Amino acid sequence: MVTTTGVIIGVTATTAQSGGILVNAENGTVTVSGVCYSSTNTVPTTADSKTTDSLKDTGSSLKSFTSNLTGLTANTTYYLRAYCTNEAGVGYGGVLTFKTTGNTMVTATVSTFAGTGTQGYLDGPLTSAMFNNPQGVTVDASGNLYVSDSFNDVIRKLTSAGTSTIAGNQIIGFVNGSALNAEFYAPNGQAFDAQGNLYVADFGNNVIRKITPAGVVSTYAGTGVAGYRNGAKDSANYHGSTDSLAVFNNPEGVAVDAAGNVYVADRGNNVIREILTTGRTKTVAGNRVKGFIDATDAAAFFDNPTGVAVDSKGNLYVTDQGNSALRKITSAGVVTTLAGNPVQTALLNFPSAITIDANGNLFMADEGGRIMEYNSAGVLYYLAGALNSSGFVNGDGSTARFNYPQGIAVDASGNIYVADQYNNCIRQITLTTSNVAAVRKNKVTIR
Repeated sequence: MVTTTGVIIGVTATTAQSGGILVNAENGTVTVSGVCYSSTNTVPTTADSKTTDSLKDTGSSLKSFTSNLTGLTANTTYYLRAYCTNEAGVGYGGVLTFKTTGNTMVTATVSTFAGTGTQGYLDGPLTSAMFNNPQGVTVDASGNLYVSDSFNDVIRKLTSAGTSTIAGNQIIGFVNGSALNAEFYAPNGQAFDAQGNLYVADFGNNVIRKITPAGVVSTYAGTGVAGYRNGAKDSANYHGSTDSLAVFNNPEGVAVDAAGNVYVADRGNNVIREILTTGRTKTVAGNRVKGFIDATDAAAFFDNPTGVAVDSKGNLYVTDQGNSALRKITSAGVVTTLAGNPVQTALLNFPSAITIDANGNLFMADEGGRIMEYNSAGVLYYLAGALNSSGFVNGDGSTARFNYPQGIAVDASGNIYVADQYNNCIRQITLTTSNVAAVRKNKVTIR
């Protein structure tokens, strides 16, 4: 049995990358593996164009292979599926469809937006500001950047004028009230609602905090004690004398939809939660047990989900870190995998955060040191960084290096911002589109 890698990578005018997983050789020995593809045959076979690729060990009973397609025609739709051949014949995976681009190329340029690379705490000009393991980042409606400076236990605001602290005081604690008197414990993911309220996943305190535009910090949901329970987000929303407050376990990612519902990647519970505008909480998907199963609602399994984003249609997108996967949850609670899996971990190497732009393109960071785009056409691109090659290097996306990137955000102009945790700084990625005769993108070997 063979499966086709569930995402096409780095599609250009003439090239693309795919691959497959050999699940079972069916009591035979696989002699040939690869992908077959065609622009006319919707169910391609080995009689069509094909690659021949070597099987590689994955550290489990499964084997995988990487297929690089060349010589494609620009602006053309192709049909592709994996195949393996043994004594019994040819086995095929499922069919994927993709379309090559025109003669354009998108290049990424990485720079340091704020921070010196040295661990510390200092507000002021962007170039001299200091951070301590920043992990969350988001952008407000005016284009200002906000950072969860996690090991300083504060929330910072970044504008062209410099860096300032808007909440927290470097003391680990769980205190609400005026912003600079409030206390946090390793704040992480962030998101704004339409009214300008900032929601923060207060990881160490196991709660979701809210910061109003007036600078008042409150506990939006959670008790401060790690656990798992749905119920009221706060005491004002109790239903009867026997009702209980919702409880979270190391929440890491947050997102807010147009209606004001807040979604939480409840990492320690392996579930995705929703805090409704009615003041109640519910579990959208997952069941607290680690696993990797696509299904509906509680029948689905996750493994340490770290980030969540929501589109205009109410679909959720989750970086499922322990499974090295990108998952989608529809408004009906149906969970599917868009890219990655626990076997081919080089595709998405322990993704840490996710964001979405106005066009429905997803941007992710992974702990392997890369920044990626999963576009609205379902194609995965590696924009910057290199797998398992850490460093602090600016410049072209292919040569730039990160060190444990965690948070990611995108502004209205398409600029990408990354909380580069171990480099103690905020990086910026600008994308430029140009016309060329042939296009190439960064690639990765699927393992």
